[in-house]
Amino acid sequence: MTTVPPAFFWTNSAAERSGGSPLKSLDFTEQNALASELKSKAGLAIADRPLLIAGVDEAGRGPLAGPVAAAACILPEGLVIEGLNDSKKLSEKKREALFDQICEKAAAFCIASATVEEIDRLNILEATLLAMRRAVEGLPLVPDVLLIDGNVSRSFDKPARAVIGGDAKCPSIAAASILAKVWRDRYCAELDAKYPAYGFAAHKGYGTKQHIEALRAHGATPDHRALFVRKFV
Repeated sequence: MTTVPPAFFWTNSAAERSGGSPLKSLDFTEQNALASELKSKAGLAIADRPLLIAGVDEAGRGPLAGPVAAAACILPEGLVIEGLNDSKKLSEKKREALFDQICEKAAAFCIASATVEEIDRLNILEATLLAMRRAVEGLPLVPDVLLIDGNVSRSFDKPARAVIGGDAKCPSIAAASILAKVWRDRYCAELDAKYPAYGFAAHKGYGTKQHIEALRAHGATPDHRALFVRKFV
């Protein structure tokens, strides 16, 4: 079993919380259809309770610096979170507001990461899968099936299906995308305070003109991905 690094946190399951208003239904149609198909293929015999579906997504594969983040999220069926969608389609303000709602209302979630050192050692794809596994393993509820955003679903010990564009189709993946994105953006705000000359608060580690100019002027920091920045320093 992989070890979850310090850069993570998780909620308790919804069963351990009380109070709150009744939750109305979201459109879970496509998510439920994909999960039911996966359940059948895996031969899972679950009839006495709802299927626990974890959506999984990542944030930060492309930046030149910082960890890659991943989140796994199980939503109660019928949960209404107004505006829930692919994190890339939302403003930073909207993502922050949705982050708080997801943390409050999710049945379970976990945010995890793979470090810069792991990215350089493993490559970005393997480091991303490592972060995703850590997120799934950190869930306080054990999911029955996994719906993974993208086109790769290997390396998981649960029935898993890759869903291209899943963060715009499946509520649980959309929620995971927001959790991962907001966590990583907050991490970059910490990098901005640590390295004020690089502008991390603005570019979030991505290879903008400002970031590349800072790299050429000041060199790489320990939080830069060596394989990603070698042509700039």
